[in-house]
Amino acid sequence: MHPASGSPFFDKSRGELRRHLCLSASTGTDSRKRQVGIRKETALQTDFQWYVGIAWASKKHRIYVMDAQGKRLGHRWIDHDGKGMKELVDWLHTFCGDHHEQMAVAIEVPHGALVETLVEQHFAVFSINPKQLDRFRDRYSPAGAKDDERDAMVLDDSLRTDRHCFRLVRLAPADILRLRELSRLEESLGKQRQRLENQLWDLARRYYPQLLQLCSTPDEPWLWDLWEAAPLPAQAAQLSMSKITRILKQHRIRRVDTAEVHQILAAPALRLAPGAAEAASEHALVLLPVLRLLHRQEAEVIQRVASLLEELATAEGESNEHRDAAILLSLPGVGRKVTATVLSEAYQAIAERDYHGFRQQGGVAPVTRRSGNKTVRLMRYACSYRLRNAMHHWAAGSMLKDPRSQQIYQQKRAAGKSHSRALRGLGDRLVDVLFSMLRHHAVFDPQRRAAA
Repeated sequence: MHPASGSPFFDKSRGELRRHLCLSASTGTDSRKRQVGIRKETALQTDFQWYVGIAWASKKHRIYVMDAQGKRLGHRWIDHDGKGMKELVDWLHTFCGDHHEQMAVAIEVPHGALVETLVEQHFAVFSINPKQLDRFRDRYSPAGAKDDERDAMVLDDSLRTDRHCFRLVRLAPADILRLRELSRLEESLGKQRQRLENQLWDLARRYYPQLLQLCSTPDEPWLWDLWEAAPLPAQAAQLSMSKITRILKQHRIRRVDTAEVHQILAAPALRLAPGAAEAASEHALVLLPVLRLLHRQEAEVIQRVASLLEELATAEGESNEHRDAAILLSLPGVGRKVTATVLSEAYQAIAERDYHGFRQQGGVAPVTRRSGNKTVRLMRYACSYRLRNAMHHWAAGSMLKDPRSQQIYQQKRAAGKSHSRALRGLGDRLVDVLFSMLRHHAVFDPQRRAAA
């Protein structure tokens, strides 16, 4: 069955749209994708001889080993350091010898030094959602007992009996790992910057409201220079015209002129308790250098992300992520931040062309509950929050730049859907288009979209 045909929103017009979008498809199949698919199917169909369950922790990991019949072969603690990782690999070799492909490992987290070590040693590593593990735990202890050894045993035995509930772990390439780290760092720096800007806004409201008349939010460097030149309202009234002109010219500010800035700063100041304005200004002068540093670091990270995406989109070779970056960037409403988030947070789903997995991970696939004749579709909360936010901004941007997306959004709003629900529905349609383009290595063509 075609991956999109299982979607509750699939119709004939969407199938026609995909065919129009992908007429320029490549006839060949990427060898790396074929090898990835073969490895995935082999790992899911292989009858393993040994199973390992790992109760992951920050300092020590509990390891549990059993054979294909469920007989316990051994269990021990492993320290989370280089020596402990080597001991773990050597200990597992005592069971499987050189037959690494015959040993399957179950763990909750799909990343980290422990997972990377096992994958590099060619063990088949499977991850599972902690919520699913909690349901498996009820099989062995209805009373709710829990400890590290029990968790390792539950992981081990559940992988042996219910392998289809686990997900095979793949390691992302080095450039994707770097993109993921930079993308998350950009988001972290942005949040820190916004917190400091909110503190400055509160300080300006308390003792220096004239600055907020020049700029509603203190997020522009020229305002910081002006604040440092005159940290108190009394000093702002005495600020020279040449100083103001120099600051505006340095930052190329043209929406206000020198006379207007001088008039606003010379307005009567608020009457506060003795020392209140001085204390607030001292607080602001401490925050301004930190805000400058965050602003500079965020701009540097943004430039690095843009350069890395450009390399991924233009590099030659058979690597999936190179072609995928160019396809993502060609879509309307998809910019640097959305592309970086989608490529880094959903790399495995994109590389394996896992349409349904991407829909679930991105939060656009609804959760359906059926009982008798009653059917309810709810918002999916078990997803990647960064990827879901990226899908939200992608749908919002596409609605503004693509007439067809705007039409779909308006239809859903006319049907009584809320703004967020309509954007999720639009995002579901866009995921369908994206995976059709990925399967055929075709970039977005607005002319074909208009014809469709």
